[in-house]
Amino acid sequence: MDWDDLRIFRGVARGGSLAQAARGLRLDPATLNRRIARLEDRAGVALFLKSPRGYALTEAGLRLLPHAEAMADGARAGAAALVGGEALAGRVRIGAPDGIANFVLPAVLTRIRSAHPNLALDLVALPRVFDLSRREADLAITVSAPKAGRLKLRRLCDYRLSLAAHRSYLDQAPPLRTRDDLPGHAIVGYIPDMIFDADLDYLDEVGVGTPGLASNSAAVQLGLIRAGAGVGVVHDFMLPTDPGLVRVLPDEVRLTRAFHLVRHSDAGGPLIGRCAALLADGVRAEVARLEAIAAQVTGRDQTT
Repeated sequence: MDWDDLRIFRGVARGGSLAQAARGLRLDPATLNRRIARLEDRAGVALFLKSPRGYALTEAGLRLLPHAEAMADGARAGAAALVGGEALAGRVRIGAPDGIANFVLPAVLTRIRSAHPNLALDLVALPRVFDLSRREADLAITVSAPKAGRLKLRRLCDYRLSLAAHRSYLDQAPPLRTRDDLPGHAIVGYIPDMIFDADLDYLDEVGVGTPGLASNSAAVQLGLIRAGAGVGVVHDFMLPTDPGLVRVLPDEVRLTRAFHLVRHSDAGGPLIGRCAALLADGVRAEVARLEAIAAQVTGRDQTT
């Protein structure tokens, strides 16, 4: 089995469909279909379960994927060595919840790529848990620490969340001086049956009922709050995006969570390891910077 066969296999496994893989591999879907059929014929086993929804790995495909990733890591390491020094080269895919993906990672990834212009970075921002066993990402940022799977985990940093609203809402809403006043207010939060991580069930911890306006996206929830839709839990690192955002009940409601960086234990190439270190340092610095700005803004907390 040669590297080009494994490259094709890896591209389809990552893309999940011939059409998606074709864009990354710069081959047409018909060619990919023939190449996969030829590879499966040579291997004597089916590597994909094919359906109208796409290509899913079989058990044999899952066993082969780490070897394809190892060869890709080796190729990327060789490319990095050719450019000399400490520069990185290759492509790394990072999966992250949409909150950190929208408000922290753009600055972090821009700085990384400025230092390593031959490094290509894919940011997959989805409000769900990434399946690293199927290589949906090389590195994934999570809130809860995974408890199963062959994974390498490092804690990135704590981050803080506050109950917040926009001044446009507070100016016309009933008084909000204690938690007992919350039932009289419009609440923004996660769609209850789409909370993909138990640590994101903020409203239950705050003691608020089902939100009247809800989304599975933290960024959309922030947009609703900025539009004056009501009160909701907001990451402190999001607060600097709008001077009209105000913390409410700051002495009663203060939540802390942690970000973790996860990679599959088989994705141990030097490129992934060094990217993980750069990403960890960058996230810690950017979260601290944004939270410091939020803390310094005068008038950020509601006055009673």
